[in-house]
Formats: sequence, C-alpha cells, structure tokens
Amino acid sequence: MSAEPAPAEQMSYEQAFAELEMIIQRLENEQPSLEEALQLYERGQALVQRCAALLDQAELRVRQLSAVDFEAEEDSEE
Repeated sequence: MSAEPAPAEQMSYEQAFAELEMIIQRLENEQPSLEEALQLYERGQALVQRCAALLDQAELRVRQLSAVDFEAEEDSEE
C-alpha cells in the first residue's frame, strides 16, 4: 500500500517540481492505464499550479526588495 502524497499546497517548490518530473517520466516511459494516466495528469496539474504560485510569490518578493533598494539608493543620492 503506497502512502498518500502530500497535498500540493503544502509542498515546497523543490518537492513539487521533483514529483512533477517523476510524473512526466512515468507518463513518457510507462504505459499506465487510462485511469492511472488521468490521475497522474490531475496530480501534475496541481503541482504545476503550486510551482507557478510559488514562483509568482518569489517574483513579487524580488520586485518589492528591488523597489526598496532603488528607493534607498535615491535617498542616499539626495
């Protein structure tokens, strides 16, 4: 009996991406049943959404930090 996978929403980017890579390999290299392929596809979609959300959050943080750095530079030039 296999363990239930962690909810995608609780995974780190690295964990979600690694599982997504495994799913892609299984779909490309094995011949899963239609039902199993659909389940893998659904799980893959959840993982893609998680990775995209984490990347969006990281981009927002970088933009915020860049804005703070830019403002600090402008203040020091005055």
